[in-house]
Amino acid sequence: MNRRLFTFAATALAALSVSTQALAVDELRVMVHSSFSLPKPLLAQFETQNGIRLAIIKGGDAGEMLNKLILTRAQPIADVVFGIDNTLVGKALAAGVLEPTLPQNAHAFDANLGAALVAVDYGYVTLNYDKAAVAKSGIALPKSLQELTLPAYKNWLVTPNPATSSTGYAFLLATVSAMGEESAFAWWAQMRSNGLKVVKGWSEAYYTDFARNKGAYPLVVSYATSPAAEVFYSKEKISESPTASLNLKGGVFRQVEGVGLVKGGDQRASALKFVNFMRSGPVQQALQTEMWMYPVQASTARAEVMRHAAEPTEFEAPAMQVVADQGAGWVARWAKVVLK
Repeated sequence: MNRRLFTFAATALAALSVSTQALAVDELRVMVHSSFSLPKPLLAQFETQNGIRLAIIKGGDAGEMLNKLILTRAQPIADVVFGIDNTLVGKALAAGVLEPTLPQNAHAFDANLGAALVAVDYGYVTLNYDKAAVAKSGIALPKSLQELTLPAYKNWLVTPNPATSSTGYAFLLATVSAMGEESAFAWWAQMRSNGLKVVKGWSEAYYTDFARNKGAYPLVVSYATSPAAEVFYSKEKISESPTASLNLKGGVFRQVEGVGLVKGGDQRASALKFVNFMRSGPVQQALQTEMWMYPVQASTARAEVMRHAAEPTEFEAPAMQVVADQGAGWVARWAKVVLK
C-alpha cells in the first residue's frame, strides 16, 4: 500500500484514523480448515474486484476449526467459514454458530448440508493401497472389508483415529452406515486383533506408516484423489500412479464441504460475495489440484491429472441428523472397542 506523507502531524493522524476505520469495514474474516488452499492471484483478484481485504484464519482440522467457532460464538472471530462438511454440520447447527439459512438458489444446496451451508466441493474417504507393497506381498487385494480381517492381511491397515481426525471419523461413519452398528463394531474388534494401527491424524498415517512412504502398512485410510496427487507431486514424470483406491463396500464415505455465514459476523454482504466466489468457475477449477477435491459445479472441466482419481460408484452418505445424533456415541464406542 502506498503511503502519502503530510506536512502537519495532525493531518497525518487524522488520515491514519480514517484509513484504519476503512480497513476495519472492508476486512472479511474467513475461517478455514488447515487444508484450505487457493492460488494467491485468485484471492487477490477477489479482493480487488470487491473492495474487500481477506483475513484468512486457519483453524486446524475441520473438527478443531468448528470447536474454535463454538468456543468464540459469544464474540465471533470470523464472518464466514469454509470447510464444515456433512459430518460436522449437525454439530455446528446445534451449537448455533451458523446462520441457519442462506439466500442462495436451491440448486446451490446439498441435501446432506442443509440450508446453512452452500456446497463447494466433495470427495471420498476410502482405502488407498501401495501397488509395489501389495505386489511384493504376493497376496491378492481383499474383495471385502470382512476379508481384511483374515490372517493373510494381518498388519495391513493404518487408520487415523476418528476422535482426532475427520478422515478417520468419516471412515468410521461409512462402516456403521453400511454394516449397522453391531456388525460394524464387531468388524472393528476383529481388525484390532488383526494388527490394525491407529494414529492421530491423516498426515501421520499417510506420510509415516503407509508403505508408499517407507512405512510398514500396504493399506491406509485416505482419499480417492490421493493417487492423482501422487502423480501431480512426483519429482519424476510418471504416467501411472504408484497408489490406487480400494473401494470396498462399507469403506467409502462421500464427504461434502460447504461455505456459510458465521452467526453474529459483522460483514454479511461481503461474506455472501465470498460464498459466491467459492462456487465460481476459477475457484472450482483451482480447488481440484489445490485441495484435491472434486468441484460441485458440473460444468467445471476436470483437471487432466484427475483421471488418476476415478470416483467410486458406491459410497455411504448418512443423513446429517443421524450423524449429529449418534456420531459422538459411535466414536466413544469405537475407542472402547479399538483402543482398550
